[in-house]
Amino acid sequence: MGISPTLSALEMLFYPKSSLAVTNEILKAVGIIEIIPPEAPLTLFIWGVNRVVPVRLTDVSITEEAFDVKLNPILAKVSIGLRVLNYNDLGLISPGGALFMTHQILKEVMAVVGSVSKLP
Repeated sequence: MGISPTLSALEMLFYPKSSLAVTNEILKAVGIIEIIPPEAPLTLFIWGVNRVVPVRLTDVSITEEAFDVKLNPILAKVSIGLRVLNYNDLGLISPGGALFMTHQILKEVMAVVGSVSKLP
């Protein structure tokens, strides 16, 4: 299957599961529920132990560049757009909001340390 499973897992960060979409559409058609768009899974951008932030993926571009003999992709170039989510987006007591707040506090501490270390 080449790298198709990996590419599929990446693309699944953008969409709810198909079973949820079908179930909600059936329930809506029979008048049982009003559909509220499902939330995307919480996605974290981890750039080292000191930089972990919740993000929303805004776009993805996948260019398959090489294939095996069955035409399964074996090499691809991927470009991903991200928007950092903060506690205003997620709520302060949510897991994502708490992660952002932790990141913010760490930045504030590093800013103070950086400014103190530059004093004569």
